[in-house]
Amino acid sequence: MHYGFIIPRGTVAEILAMAVAAEAAGWDGVFYWDGIAIPNTPAFDPWALLAAIAVKTERVRIGALITPVSRRRPWKLARETMTVDRLSQGRLIVPVGLGALDDAAFAGVGEATDRKTRAELLDEGLAILTGLWSGQPFHFDGQHYHVAEMAFQPTPVQQPRIPIWVVGGWPRPRSMARALRYDGLLPNKFNDDGTLGTVTPPDIRAMADYAAAHRTATTPFDIVSEGETPGDDAAAARAIVAPLAEAGATWWMEAHWGDDVNVAQLQARIHQGPPRLG
Repeated sequence: MHYGFIIPRGTVAEILAMAVAAEAAGWDGVFYWDGIAIPNTPAFDPWALLAAIAVKTERVRIGALITPVSRRRPWKLARETMTVDRLSQGRLIVPVGLGALDDAAFAGVGEATDRKTRAELLDEGLAILTGLWSGQPFHFDGQHYHVAEMAFQPTPVQQPRIPIWVVGGWPRPRSMARALRYDGLLPNKFNDDGTLGTVTPPDIRAMADYAAAHRTATTPFDIVSEGETPGDDAAAARAIVAPLAEAGATWWMEAHWGDDVNVAQLQARIHQGPPRLG
């Protein structure tokens, strides 16, 4: 199991200091998020911020959790991600999904909001992203995007590509198939009525079994769990994380999203270190 910390808020200086502190405290990854205009939520550009984190750290994996590819031009995203991967010497992960519609950078600026169109844009965007990362002559003709032949140089450090984690809706086959084409699953669980449910260890086990049965690629595949653990009670923290690890999760994301969580609390939890099992 690997352990990441999502930094949801702070000034630029505070976020950079927390990233450095997380590396020193033994966390395996430091993640920010990708938002533009969520009400009452200050935010920075993730790629500029991740570039700064890349040069301030040496070991931790980094990424923006999540990037809504449908409102990012994929050729520009290819250049941004390659650059951050090189700045970090191959430590970038790219988690992607459809994105949260409470961000006014969807409807408020004319971006697609319906799930079907955003899913189509995500699929085409990922195909373009990975094609351009290859450094080989590449062209694309899709329903939404058309790319004349070009070859991007330089390529990312990581080969065959920068790892891509994809939000997958369990147990929806099309959504799961998208995640299985890439390098990791950020699991969402849909109830029978279409609402989102809580992802439990049995759900993780079912997803891990599904991935083992249906994924054809032989490259490593991560399953990412997210939540909160107490930093001052190791036994309680292990009780949360251990069943997920046993079920097949490979990453734990410490995520304190609540509006009532302040920077001092985030700093304290970072310094307490990850909820390691061994």
